[in-house]
Amino acid sequence: MAEATTLRDRDQSGAGDIESDSHWAQLAQQHWPKAVKSKKTNPEVIKKEIWDVLEHEAFHFRSLLVLENLQLLENYLWPGYTEASTNHHVLLIALLVTAKSRENLPIWNAFAGDSERFSSFFRRVLSMSIDPSLSAPIRAHLLSYLLSAFQSLDNGLVRKECAPLVSISIWHNLASETARERKFEEHSQLRKAWRAAAKKYEAAGEEARARLRFERSWLYTLLLDFVGRLYQASEGDLVYCEKFLEFLTDLESQLPTRRYVNSLIQDLNLLALIRISPMFNTQDNDLLRDLFALFRHFASFPVDDNTGSQHSKAQSYERHCEHLARLQRTALRHFKEKLTVLALSNYGAINKRKELEEFLLQLTDAELEEMCLLLGFRTAYPPAANVPVNRELLMEIMLFAHEKRKTFQETVRDLSTQPTETELYEPSLLRNENYNGSRSLAIPKLNLQYLSVGDFLWRSFVLYRCEQFFEVRKYLEDTIKRLQPRGSGSAGGVHFEGFSKMALPITKPAILEAAPAKVGFDQPAYVRAEVTLNLSKLTDAVRHDWDSLRRGDVIYLLTVESTEASPILTNGHSKQSSEEASGLLALRTAEVLQLLDENGRSIREQRPDQTNGYGSRPRIRRLIINLDPSAFKADGELRKKGRPDVYESLNVIVRRSQRENNFKKILETIQSLALSDVPVPAWLQEVFLGYGDPASATYARLSNRLEVIDFRDTFIDWQHLVDSFPGKTVEPEDKKLESCLPPYVLQYTTTSAPAVQPRSSKKRRRDDAEPMQQRPESVKVSTYRPPASGPYLSDAPKHNSVRFTPVQVEAITSGTQPGLTVIVGPPGTGKTDVATQIINNIYHDFPSQRTLLIAHSNQALNQLFQKIVKLDIERRHLLRLGQGEGDLETEESFSKYGRVESFLDNRALLLYEVDQLAANFGAPGAHGSTCETAGYFNSVYVQPAWAKFWDTANDADSSAGDITSSFPFHHYFQNAPQPLFPSEANKNEVLDIVRGCEHHISKVFTSLEDIRPFEILRNNRDKTNYLMIKEARIIAMTSTHAAMRRQEIADLGFHYDNVIMEEAAQITEVENFIPLALQNSKDGELPLQRIVLCGDHLQNSPIIQNMAFRQFANLEQSLFLRLVRLGVPTITLDHQGRARPSIAGLYKWRYPSLDHLPNVLVESEYLRANAGFKYEYQFIDVSDYKGTGESQPSPHFFQNLGEAEYAVAIYQYMRLLGYAASKISILTTYAGQKALIRDVLTHRCKGNRLFGLPKIVTTVDKYQGEQNDYIILSLTRTRGPGYLRDLRRLTVALSRARLGLYILGRRSVFDYSPEMIQAFKLPLERPDKLMLTTGEIFPASRLLTDEVKGTEMEGVEHLGQYVFEMTQAKMEMSRRGEKGLPTQEAEIGAGAGVLEDEEEAGVGARVGPLEDEEMDGEGGEVKVEEEPDESELDEIT
Repeated sequence: MAEATTLRDRDQSGAGDIESDSHWAQLAQQHWPKAVKSKKTNPEVIKKEIWDVLEHEAFHFRSLLVLENLQLLENYLWPGYTEASTNHHVLLIALLVTAKSRENLPIWNAFAGDSERFSSFFRRVLSMSIDPSLSAPIRAHLLSYLLSAFQSLDNGLVRKECAPLVSISIWHNLASETARERKFEEHSQLRKAWRAAAKKYEAAGEEARARLRFERSWLYTLLLDFVGRLYQASEGDLVYCEKFLEFLTDLESQLPTRRYVNSLIQDLNLLALIRISPMFNTQDNDLLRDLFALFRHFASFPVDDNTGSQHSKAQSYERHCEHLARLQRTALRHFKEKLTVLALSNYGAINKRKELEEFLLQLTDAELEEMCLLLGFRTAYPPAANVPVNRELLMEIMLFAHEKRKTFQETVRDLSTQPTETELYEPSLLRNENYNGSRSLAIPKLNLQYLSVGDFLWRSFVLYRCEQFFEVRKYLEDTIKRLQPRGSGSAGGVHFEGFSKMALPITKPAILEAAPAKVGFDQPAYVRAEVTLNLSKLTDAVRHDWDSLRRGDVIYLLTVESTEASPILTNGHSKQSSEEASGLLALRTAEVLQLLDENGRSIREQRPDQTNGYGSRPRIRRLIINLDPSAFKADGELRKKGRPDVYESLNVIVRRSQRENNFKKILETIQSLALSDVPVPAWLQEVFLGYGDPASATYARLSNRLEVIDFRDTFIDWQHLVDSFPGKTVEPEDKKLESCLPPYVLQYTTTSAPAVQPRSSKKRRRDDAEPMQQRPESVKVSTYRPPASGPYLSDAPKHNSVRFTPVQVEAITSGTQPGLTVIVGPPGTGKTDVATQIINNIYHDFPSQRTLLIAHSNQALNQLFQKIVKLDIERRHLLRLGQGEGDLETEESFSKYGRVESFLDNRALLLYEVDQLAANFGAPGAHGSTCETAGYFNSVYVQPAWAKFWDTANDADSSAGDITSSFPFHHYFQNAPQPLFPSEANKNEVLDIVRGCEHHISKVFTSLEDIRPFEILRNNRDKTNYLMIKEARIIAMTSTHAAMRRQEIADLGFHYDNVIMEEAAQITEVENFIPLALQNSKDGELPLQRIVLCGDHLQNSPIIQNMAFRQFANLEQSLFLRLVRLGVPTITLDHQGRARPSIAGLYKWRYPSLDHLPNVLVESEYLRANAGFKYEYQFIDVSDYKGTGESQPSPHFFQNLGEAEYAVAIYQYMRLLGYAASKISILTTYAGQKALIRDVLTHRCKGNRLFGLPKIVTTVDKYQGEQNDYIILSLTRTRGPGYLRDLRRLTVALSRARLGLYILGRRSVFDYSPEMIQAFKLPLERPDKLMLTTGEIFPASRLLTDEVKGTEMEGVEHLGQYVFEMTQAKMEMSRRGEKGLPTQEAEIGAGAGVLEDEEEAGVGARVGPLEDEEMDGEGGEVKVEEEPDESELDEIT
């Protein structure tokens, strides 16, 4: 999988510039040396040597990034900032903060702890942002800084400065007192807030008053300046206005900033002013118009600005009608002669722009202005705004206020989920592809807060649609490039000189049927077509892939022409240059309905001419498809106008792998949710939207919290229980006992909450949020004797064996309670074990509730599910949905059909048990023939027998012998471990055994009762649906499966009470949300009791390839991360049991409270050294190999041959010492390097049983959630740290190893970067040359703490020579029948070795990206192929 796209400029800057004799490097060495913070700055240096150079380069991002890497901000500008600093000093700080923001780096860390100076600096920025003497480009940079600030309101330092700028005080700038009064009448709280602001002003001193006046006028001044630029533009104003529209959109899109700003914008008639401005109507300003459309969407969004409640469709229409009624009343009262018809018309006749304009044309200019004033619209502006108040403006104000606009639901409904060439090459989408951070984009952002759930779903739909259409276009363009079309669409036709296994040339599809439109729709219900595929020239593997097409798969029908041919017209429109360059002239999307052979039979049926699956090579396939009906309707309308029929020219069919081609179903799911006004649980509403108390959804704040919890097998023993509540009193409920045995039932006793201290402000402070729960002062413990489960070993319950830490117990407690639980699990801290125990507790404590398990990947979900299978949970209650079920390492199948088969298999076994019970009673008849007859048998024979027995057993005078002799099931239990009733057993013990027997028999009949519906239902689909909605209590699926199948699952009536989500920080926010809405609402809300999110926001986020969507739109944001940013209480697990303590120390700086479990401190594998290595971890400085460091054969495809050779040499060395290949993984940070390492491995190791292949070679991103004993990590880059500056990826890279980590990189790169300093502090304290030890084989007898002399490897050639000589010696010993290392070790020489010899033999490493045919669907990971046993390591074939 390719590395996430990065800025081209960024890729050209880095350590190469930092360490060279460049201007910036010399400047840094002279004025702010590395790791030295200078509190004295030289204004001349700032102006002449930094500012002037940057200004001459037009503030090129490459230079800004180099200066940021050189820590200009941290070490020079900010330490030296004072109130007397120059404007250039302030501007440089703002520029560098913006550069950090564009790179997703921590922005505000440098300013932390210095609020006074930061406040002073922020005021300077605000003052300069309205300074008319500054040029538009400079003010645009300042706006970028302010954009970053208003997107960081979770930071208290920033929030303190931003909040006053958008407070109610800005209403001083409304047109009149009357306008304010109208606002106050809407909500009484507004008048109170206004009076409070006035009191604050009156109580302030003169200096504070001046500050308050500035705060309330700042935004108004900016707005007037913006309007003036729209009407009298000068150079640079366009980019500034685009940036300002982005700024206003951000303010409107979050309720705290929108609440008072929206009223000011409406008062200024800003939308009308923009629409008629000269800049807006300039033909080339498409981006400005797109930004205006986005701004208008948020400014008109149907939400109450004060309460935050979204208006329903009916409420929105009612409000619109009120505005029209007011217009009609005004017209009738004041303009009766001219507007009587308008006043008497129905609403539908006057809510359209054209019709309303015709009515208003009858008014003179003066009358139109009078009407605007009567309706409360502003008609006068300050001279600074340069606004001509003329008829055009007044008319636009009236029309804009009263025209009916589409709701956001209607907008979503009208957007297609299937792309055509028009959507793929839409200018706005192409603009997103070329994003470099310098201009704004007209796409919504995922913010910290949302206006409503509908707003969140609208943003998610638009962004996901754009991102997926971008992926489709890149994929199709790449496929066309591989096909190499030649010729033209004329008589000669187009032919293809290339090949792609994902595409086939076709003749035009045959339209079979266009079904009539459904009621309420104007497009065909479906359009069925047939496409003929010729597979005769394909290989068996490729043909099998085409034969694997299944119902519902999305395929693409293309009109492709050679890029050498002259452009043609498609649907009457000349194609854009980008489309001509790609050769893609038309695209229609379709869904597979059926795949048939040449005889019309389903391809999945066994052909009669086949023997054991083999037969003649198939030639023809008939693909029945459903075309996109909306596109078909549009094409038909164009045909009627004389345009060419696009279906006549389709000549290529393209498919994609199923894993990446599921976008249509996911888009339809998001679309349906946006249209359905799906709610979230009432207790989660405010927290999800980002308002109110962040802790309000935790169990301590909920009225239905549990006072008593049965923890079952959570605690191992009494001491474990006591240790789990440090500082609290744990006492048995029975005060006569000092302790008791598990299971434990805990009752929490808390002290009364302290009185709430009055606050100086009524506004809630995020920093004042109360902790997640009030810790109990004491815990009362009771116990009980678990009911006997039966006399057989299989009846014995399974118990937890994990000794949970106190924090893990806190997480289990919170997860068992109702409400929201957010668990942060650093690497190796056992968050999966915690989730498993939460599931176990819920399953047993709440038998009527159902739990949904969600994970991002099949692998993580299967790991969780396999642990659940080992719990004391009946397997009939478990269900695993999705394709990944086949990878479960379990004896049984847990898929829907596997569970049905298991039920039917169990039915036969249980009915046999019924027959055995019948034999016990000597009852004649076929009692075990069906579940129904078994039920009758139970009621007629078994239940009366138990009733009679318990009459005897409950007699106080009965003895153990009497109970034993009256037991009616001796014959049935004769195959149980004997004796069933030990002779020494007392009465209580005998009764306990009897209860176990009763439980065993009862379980037989309850299980048969559960199976009975499967006996009645005849259709397999009905059986599987019944299983899912009635029988299964724990249902597991991936987030992708949930998104694809949401509507289908909800329509079945599926319901659940709890959601537990693994890898929650790796799932996009909309895919976090969809699993919460897999069921239909009840009584207007979703009936969820618990939501448990497990993840780690300090590791990788969701992977988004396009930088515009990742950085600008923040599409990589997960719900988990957003909740953490909002201040929702989290539980951070604090003991790791994966890695050696020393290796865990490499990422402890990210998790300050991280400690170690006892196993990593005492077990031998953690105490022993790594054989052949002096150190268990080491950073190895890899210099240029043959004069070359990193290379880039194609964009973003980074490779480093020296590191690739070094990584493979280390792997070979380890294999020669006896390390198991399955215990070694090779990771890299770039897909290009992964491909290169694979090539080197294939040449040097594959097929050689002495080496074999490592367990996996993959990228860091792909390896999150995985671990191995030994990791070889290639960082690849030599000119800059690349995307590792994202500390989340770096954390993943350093935390995958358990016992050994060997990092290959360029020291000068990672030693200098400010983000890297802490990460590589420990490794760089050791030598940066690989240190080996001689005379050792795996496993080592040496302890990690033992001192040993190391041998230094000078470089890759040195190590290569050493490995080559070891290999030769090993092979020679093998020929002599000897084993182990040579007695005389190979001499460690420093000359050129095996690498050169092999290259001279003609072996070269890959220097370009893999072809499509060489990559597998999972990113081309190398896995063990026929790995030899350890005993074979010394044998050479």
